[in-house]
Amino acid sequence: MLRSCLNHLSSVLAAGLLLILAFGLSVARADDDPASLIKALGTADFAQAEKIIEALGKTGDIKIVPALEALSGGDLYARKADGAVFITKSAGGKLALIDPVTGTDAGQEAKAAMVKIKINNGLRRAIRSAQGGLTLLSPDRAVRLTAADALLKAPSEENLELLDTALSKEQDGEVKKLLVQAQAVSLLTSSRPIDEKRGAIKVIRGLGGQDALSILGNAAQTADPALKGDIDAAIASLTHEAALWNSAQNISYGISLGSVLLLAAIGLAITFGVMGIINMAHGEMVMLGAYSTFVVQQVIRAHAPGLFEWSLAFALPVAFIVTAGFGLVIERLVIRFLYGRPLETLLATWGISLMLQQLVRSIFGPTNQEVANPIWMSGSFALGGLTITWNRLWILAFSLAVFFALLMLLKRSAFGLQMRAVTQNRRMASSMGIRTPWVDAFTFALGSGIAGMAGVALSQIDNVSPNLGQGYIIDSFMVVVFGGVGNLWGTLVGAFSLGILNKFLEPYAGAVLGKILVLVLIILFIQKRPRGLFALKGRAVEA
Repeated sequence: MLRSCLNHLSSVLAAGLLLILAFGLSVARADDDPASLIKALGTADFAQAEKIIEALGKTGDIKIVPALEALSGGDLYARKADGAVFITKSAGGKLALIDPVTGTDAGQEAKAAMVKIKINNGLRRAIRSAQGGLTLLSPDRAVRLTAADALLKAPSEENLELLDTALSKEQDGEVKKLLVQAQAVSLLTSSRPIDEKRGAIKVIRGLGGQDALSILGNAAQTADPALKGDIDAAIASLTHEAALWNSAQNISYGISLGSVLLLAAIGLAITFGVMGIINMAHGEMVMLGAYSTFVVQQVIRAHAPGLFEWSLAFALPVAFIVTAGFGLVIERLVIRFLYGRPLETLLATWGISLMLQQLVRSIFGPTNQEVANPIWMSGSFALGGLTITWNRLWILAFSLAVFFALLMLLKRSAFGLQMRAVTQNRRMASSMGIRTPWVDAFTFALGSGIAGMAGVALSQIDNVSPNLGQGYIIDSFMVVVFGGVGNLWGTLVGAFSLGILNKFLEPYAGAVLGKILVLVLIILFIQKRPRGLFALKGRAVEA
């Protein structure tokens, strides 16, 4: 009887123990269950929430990424009645509820019945780290790339194990490179051995740029004294490299400005060189070319929107014809009566420039007009430590194409031969049967047409307004005088030289003072070489 009671008691105790173990296991599973962890966020303080987010990251369940995104964006709410947590979206006066794990619709609730789960900067960092961990093993390359970048920006020793796992499985070269960098940044903030940290410093040094400088600068404040020399050497190397890239960037800006000056000045170079005309209305030819682009784009938008990407190709011949026509009319009606009287020519063309500005104001208004960039001229790309915009690069290519096309015209065509003959010796050219008045007229028209094409290019980087040309006329004259009047190669060298010089002076002297210094340097240069860098040769010129 006693033995029977003992056996019954032991059976009851064993059953109770099994129940306790089963309950404990179910609790443990609940603690690792994403739904339970997310629900716990509703009542957790900031410190507890950080631990919960870390636990969520370790689950490896990619389905909870939307919940983390909602928490980061302030769209994760807890229901007051039962503490259930939902992703929410505004639905009129209520909130639409979405299950944070399954993503299914969970009905609607009044805003007063819900409470937003608040976050701070520490939680944001934890969220970025967890998101990176959850998406690091995604089959989608773009997702893995984003995840690796997130871990690079939120270094943590806790990421190292995950990064090691991801690196062992990653096959894509670009993603792997980013993972190695993220691993190095996390190593530097960890308690790992000194030798591993030295290797991490070398990897971070290889990152280059301001990000690497910032990482090493922060690490220098808390790093082991044994690493101070390595960190300081890496910072010094990066600083020197940044200075070199900054100089290269200034050169690229100068080349970009030089291509703009070349476009604006190249038409002036041939009119000033052949006829000796100080054309103060040249900037207005540039402005008319820009407005021609605006009109062409408006017509294409209204009648053939599918061709908009080709709008600049249509605008180029239109701008050339319009401005060349204006130039021909100006030369025939005004300038041909003023040859040999430079002061009167200057005043007359200045008056024409004012009239053209007022004409454009009357037709289009005084405000800026919108000229859109085609997709192929939008955006930028990185080249080492340089940032290069596509529109500037295309303008550089276009300006060089115009330069060499004009050079071929002058060297290989009958009209170019006549232009050069008139430039070198007008009287001799006239006595050989060349109709110098018409050479002057068509040369002026050609120079004006090229200025109009420059306006097409400038419309992509500058405001299209009646004052557009005024910003380039003085610079254009400086380029022509510095390079050598009437010499195209001189114009090319002068444009890029002044562009680069401007961009190196601007950081130290400012934009306005920089231009003044350039003007002073040109005046001093002209004192030594009155004919510019490349002086024209010829009996008339040398007389």
